[in-house]
Amino acid sequence: MNISAFFIERPIFSGVIALFITMIGALAYPQLSLSQYPEIAPPTISVQAFFAGASAETMAETVAAPIEQEINGVENMLYMSSSSTSSGTTTITVTFQPGTDLDDAQVLVQNRVSLAEPRLPEQVRQIGVTVNKESSGFLLIVALTSTDANLDTDYLGNFATNTLRDRLLRIEGVGAINVFGGGNYSMRVWIDPDRAAGRDLTAGEIVQALRTQNVQVAGGSVGAPPNEGGNPAFEQPIEVQGRLTSPEEFGAVVIKTDPVTGAVTRVRDVARIELGSQDYGLRATFNGKRGVALAIVQQPGSNALDAAELVKAEMTEAAKTFPPGITWSVPYNPTDYVAESVAAVQTTLIEAVLLVVLVVVVFLQTWRAAVIPIVAIPIALVGTFAVQLALGYSLNSLSLFALILAVGIVVDDAIVVVEAVEKHIRAGMTPREAAHATMREVSGALIAIGLVLVAVFVPAAFVPGISGIFYSQFAVTVSAATLISLLVSLTLSPAMAAILLKPHVEHAPQVKRGRFSGVGRFFRGAGDRFNAGFEWVAERYGRLTARLVRATTIMLVIYAGLLGLTGWQLASTPTGFIPEQDQGYLIGVVQLPPGSSLDRTDALLTQARELASATPGVAGSAVFAGLDGASFSQASNTGTMFLLLDPAKERTDPALKAEALSQALTGKIAGIIDGANVFFIAPPAVPGLGNGSGFLMMLQDKSGAGYGALEGLAFGMMGEAQKTPEVAQVFTLFNTGSPRIAADVDRDRAQLLGVQPAQIYEALGTYLGSTYINDFNLFGRTLRVTAQAEPSARDDIADVGRLQVRSVSGSMVPLASVATVRPDSGPARVVRYNQFPAVELQGQAAPGVASGVALAAMESIAARTLPPGFDYEWTGLAYQEQSAGGSTAIVFLLAVLLVFLVLAAQYEALTLPLAVILIVPMCILAALVGVNFRGQDNNILTQVGLLVLVALAAKNAILIVEFAKQAEEEDGMNRFDAAVHAARSRLRPILMTSFAFIFGVIPLAIATGSGAEMRQALGTAVTFGMIGVTLFGLIFTPFFYVLTRALGERFARRKTKDAPSAPTALAPAE
Repeated sequence: MNISAFFIERPIFSGVIALFITMIGALAYPQLSLSQYPEIAPPTISVQAFFAGASAETMAETVAAPIEQEINGVENMLYMSSSSTSSGTTTITVTFQPGTDLDDAQVLVQNRVSLAEPRLPEQVRQIGVTVNKESSGFLLIVALTSTDANLDTDYLGNFATNTLRDRLLRIEGVGAINVFGGGNYSMRVWIDPDRAAGRDLTAGEIVQALRTQNVQVAGGSVGAPPNEGGNPAFEQPIEVQGRLTSPEEFGAVVIKTDPVTGAVTRVRDVARIELGSQDYGLRATFNGKRGVALAIVQQPGSNALDAAELVKAEMTEAAKTFPPGITWSVPYNPTDYVAESVAAVQTTLIEAVLLVVLVVVVFLQTWRAAVIPIVAIPIALVGTFAVQLALGYSLNSLSLFALILAVGIVVDDAIVVVEAVEKHIRAGMTPREAAHATMREVSGALIAIGLVLVAVFVPAAFVPGISGIFYSQFAVTVSAATLISLLVSLTLSPAMAAILLKPHVEHAPQVKRGRFSGVGRFFRGAGDRFNAGFEWVAERYGRLTARLVRATTIMLVIYAGLLGLTGWQLASTPTGFIPEQDQGYLIGVVQLPPGSSLDRTDALLTQARELASATPGVAGSAVFAGLDGASFSQASNTGTMFLLLDPAKERTDPALKAEALSQALTGKIAGIIDGANVFFIAPPAVPGLGNGSGFLMMLQDKSGAGYGALEGLAFGMMGEAQKTPEVAQVFTLFNTGSPRIAADVDRDRAQLLGVQPAQIYEALGTYLGSTYINDFNLFGRTLRVTAQAEPSARDDIADVGRLQVRSVSGSMVPLASVATVRPDSGPARVVRYNQFPAVELQGQAAPGVASGVALAAMESIAARTLPPGFDYEWTGLAYQEQSAGGSTAIVFLLAVLLVFLVLAAQYEALTLPLAVILIVPMCILAALVGVNFRGQDNNILTQVGLLVLVALAAKNAILIVEFAKQAEEEDGMNRFDAAVHAARSRLRPILMTSFAFIFGVIPLAIATGSGAEMRQALGTAVTFGMIGVTLFGLIFTPFFYVLTRALGERFARRKTKDAPSAPTALAPAE
């Protein structure tokens, strides 16, 4: 090719180009952010509303449903779920298509919420509905504990909120911070219902008095213009006490006065006022010590590693001004695993480079020849960093995996050049003449190989969803490295070969070489033995090939059998999505019987923590009583444990792996808590896709049968799942048996006594639920004023009937006169999914079972169990796995089609490209054999590996086909001799490049430590697949060349027969 001839004569020019590529990549490298994954998790927007005292069903019907109706169908929405709890909280999570701009999504959702707000309850509108960007799970948890007994959790909670929370929120990458274990201060007005009734007061009148007298007012000023008839010298503002600030001031608020006696009734006469906590529903313990947690939530789209490091640095700086006795720690930090995993991949990359260099040196045996392909490796890899930076990519596990695969690919082109130059030099040419002759021979093959490799990955870059993100990371990275490698092989490699390689001098006299001459003789002897052995193999391979290219029937039968075996492997290999990983921590969820108090939950969690801490492999714990770890909502009968495990390198015993520990801890702790649900699960494989590993199925009621019917079906499916060996730990935390009290209002009786239903609901809501009055200011912050009955006045069901309401005549009427109060039960938390009432079924694939098999088993159970009017949908990671089901086949078909089209254009023939394409199924067969041999599944990383193998299979085949075609057309050989000659002459570069790739990916296949599951999944597929590509390609490609050339000649003869005027002497058709 002219371009290569130009650079062979101008080696400095080619070196400058290579140096420029390397410099640009080296400058880009420090600017690439480090992360475990690219932005894989679909963006989500969270809508939150609060209605104090409302039941879960009330929240779902009056708050969640109206908002969902407006949000449904918002642009790019995938699905929507809501969770409403008996603590009066509703959270709606809207999940969008990957790639959706979160700022735009937030605006769209906010606009839809605004349409729903007029239909929401007044108290919900008063507090406000918030719309935020959301990330699932926690970036890390910062714990505050105290050695000073005077600094209780209320103090720690407000110190965390007032001093640390705002400071940390300003850090780039921090999206939200939840304070657990101690909340904001709140002015708590604890009303005594008996004293209030004795003073002839209702709850609403007390609340109204506080609401009207605790206000912020503008007092105006004296002397403000315009002035008539005067010219005041000063303008003086009037300061009026508006908002109250202390319990004494709130206690002094006048509720009413007696017009006869002048007696005054103040708030302190009927209530106790204190500066308390806004929330008492959650307790936190860290390694056995009570404290407060700052649960840091990552800002969507940010870099987790950078954000975590910034948080820790800021906490270190803030700790310098902490009050004496307060200490901080980080008991939960999943980014440690991310850093270790990425570091392990970087180490694997270095190992791959070294092994590839070793293979090159063994085959080429001289430093002059070896240095040429070795130099190509850093140029291609480092240059790729510039492409990644330009496209906004991060340096993550997936892009590093792609670079590892690229190591064995980028060296191939230079190896082909060097090996061909060496061959011509041995034939008597000078190095420069050999370089020119080589590039005339191999340039076409190199360009074809480069185009084919890029063509394979082009369809992958356009796959939608999470699968597309996985594919695109590999597609762009490998394509960039391949194109840079192609440029180097056409410019720098031949120029270096012309300079560095020397003519071979046969039988040169031996010269004494000093003390290392013995070492030199050893390596020369080893090289001679290697070459002799290789020639012996090559000779026999040539004889075998000469026989096989003529054994048409036998070869076709064998190939057909292998195709059948490939189809069987595809059908029988279990499918998965993303491999489950040991991330160094577990999430434990404990659910006590419905109605269990927070005190009981806390006590049992203490026992559970002690058992867990004594278990080998567990390094630390963060325990939250009152937090439901499956849904991250609050409930008094649930608790969550985050268990930090020992480093992976210290847990080499299989019994200490995360999966084994989760099963052992589940059994051990369930044994001490009667009637409770206990389970430990690993975190999700991809942060942001659910709160734990495994699958999440949403059972939906589309017939209006109610949550009771849903619960029965859920338990029925759980029973069936227990009999199904493919799944394990299928559970639901939904329960309609949470104790509650039903107050049935007798509307006729109420009307007779002159009591309005609104008065009844107001009394119940304030005394038993709590009522948000308004705000006050303290420590420069705006805090809530809340009214509720004294705890002693709401301990028993009988207390409800003694509450007093006012009739229209002004008299006080006990609630027992107008309502029947009775024990009842109902759900403490209800879920809706895509606007339908739903129940969550969460579970795991059984050990050794692929996730796709587990999903199919659950779908089969649902088909047998669910009656008409009920349905199910997958969500989270399972949704993505189901959605990705058909994309892989499409990518493969398009990749093979593009390879065919590129080769058809290259060879100007339609039959000859088939000699390359027909090898592709063999790489799939070999890879799946390896996957099954190691007990793995056909997951997305396996599929990425298969895509790489398609390119490599085509590459090896092209080397034989291209040279056979040249031998037939330029040297006049028949197709049989041309195929044998090409296979024999290309054996060395094919084996050299194949071994370079295989040795380069072996570190992936045998990986250990953090993130090893991902590396092994990819490494197994490409290692076994490349072995198969090499063996099958060497055997079948010469045969396919002969077969396709024969077909081409047959078509040409038929065409000649149909056109009698054509010339009689025709060159063989291609």
